[in-house]
Amino acid sequence: MSKTVADIIVDYLVKSGVERIYGIPGDSIDPLVEAIRRNHKLKYVQTRHEEGAAFAASFDAKFNGRPAACFGTSGPGSIHLLNGLYDAKMDKVPVIAITGQVERKRLGQDSHQEVNMTKLFDDVSVFNKMLTGPENAPKIIWRAIHDAITLKGVSHLNVPFDVFMEKIEEPAPYIDGIVFPEYSPRLDAAIEAILASEKPVLLIGAGALKEQAGLERLSAWIGAPVIYALMGKGIMPDHDKRVLGGLGLLGTRPALDAITKSDLIIEIGSSFPYGQFIPEGRKAIQVDIDAATLGKGFPVSIPVLSDSHSFIQRILLEVPEKEIKYFEYFHSERKAWEKELIAQENHDTGMVNPALLAHLLSQAADPNAVVVTDTGNTTVWIARHFRAQAGQRFLFSGALASMGNGLPGAIGISLSTARQVISAIGDGGFAMTMTELATVIKYRIPLKIVLFNNSKLGMIKFEQEVIGYPEWGVDLVNPDFSKIASAYGIGTLRVKKNSELKSGIMQMLDQDGPFLLEAITDPNARPMPPKVTFEQAKGYLVASLKEKVGYVPEIETV
Repeated sequence: MSKTVADIIVDYLVKSGVERIYGIPGDSIDPLVEAIRRNHKLKYVQTRHEEGAAFAASFDAKFNGRPAACFGTSGPGSIHLLNGLYDAKMDKVPVIAITGQVERKRLGQDSHQEVNMTKLFDDVSVFNKMLTGPENAPKIIWRAIHDAITLKGVSHLNVPFDVFMEKIEEPAPYIDGIVFPEYSPRLDAAIEAILASEKPVLLIGAGALKEQAGLERLSAWIGAPVIYALMGKGIMPDHDKRVLGGLGLLGTRPALDAITKSDLIIEIGSSFPYGQFIPEGRKAIQVDIDAATLGKGFPVSIPVLSDSHSFIQRILLEVPEKEIKYFEYFHSERKAWEKELIAQENHDTGMVNPALLAHLLSQAADPNAVVVTDTGNTTVWIARHFRAQAGQRFLFSGALASMGNGLPGAIGISLSTARQVISAIGDGGFAMTMTELATVIKYRIPLKIVLFNNSKLGMIKFEQEVIGYPEWGVDLVNPDFSKIASAYGIGTLRVKKNSELKSGIMQMLDQDGPFLLEAITDPNARPMPPKVTFEQAKGYLVASLKEKVGYVPEIETV
């Protein structure tokens, strides 16, 4: 039986484990949309913007560990996909992007909406081809899916309108099974380094997501405190005495001290990019299944090409338990840091304290809740003040750190799980993609949206002040977002005081359907780094004086 190229694309997506495809119909992509309509195994999700479609696919793939797909029509529809696809690229998740194109006879003539898509998508893709005819379409489609999964990235197929509709009388059979490489790492150097270490530290990331039990055993066995890159939050619960929190500007003082005083860093499932937080010359083991990642973030003396599970089990087998537990050195410091967090959360200026909002949210959320956090100050409040429990998941736009991901990303996750999904978003990021509220209500997604509204681009304000600039260009003119959500038929509540937070959060979480809790937060709440340097303190002072009087003389460094 003959099938169209569009039918084969859909068939292969389904057979590869793709459950959802996100996008907006359009003239050059309509043959694919029709093939999706006829195939009842692939769920089509209509978003209101292609950027939302790509973000939803990216977070779908992050959460489920399976490939997801998105599409855009020729020209502007496909261009809109790029930001969300870069999120998938930089966080290394498999997404198949299908873009429409003008008919073959119109190519190269500056036709209406003709854009060189393969050239445009070249940097974002691990596989990037135009289908020029039906003859080799099955193998190219299979290759696109294969490379997205095995290379953990974006595969792009650009398909002219007429090629979608071409028929193949005897389509090549689907090549079953995506083959993953097996690794047999030589761990002698890593074992020797761990045996010799007296102050080892575990630095974990999203690649260790499924290894909570193994990491708990390894940490206890070799006495290593656990610190995490942003994408590793929640792998081990924050209340565990061995977990010292995150590393970096969003991190904690105990985590920074532990790694500064350590004699060995064991990085598992992460490519931590901020080398300034890694002590120079520190011996480091990095474990990753992607050879290109090894040594990418900071110098690594012992690179190990392995999956996290195999490495952990081998170390537990080969290394005897250490009597001295390095993590015990930080119990008092950990408690002191916790007191600082509580003091920040108890601070009351008459407006909602965003740190308190994040903390109370962590107390009320389900033990297996999934928290999607947009980029900005909200990331800091959630990273530090939301105390993660075992079984909870936290997802961010990690390496790209794009604003606007929080709502469409949470949509992509909510459609694939019955777990409670909470989207924590700042007003700047929310305004960028709030059109996806229509998607929430169209599919009756029971998403809980917590909107941190301070009427500023808060993180940019912070960054300006750190280097001594007065805040400028960061004020936002916002609508009453709760009224906008209400107009869509979404439950809403607006809170302006700390005293309203507990009841507001419970009202949101008790709602069966979607709900937006808009909190009017203090715009002067600063996401302070774990340790303030002299230059940062100087920057704050200079910025504060400039904001108040408009001028300040140069301050000399002592």
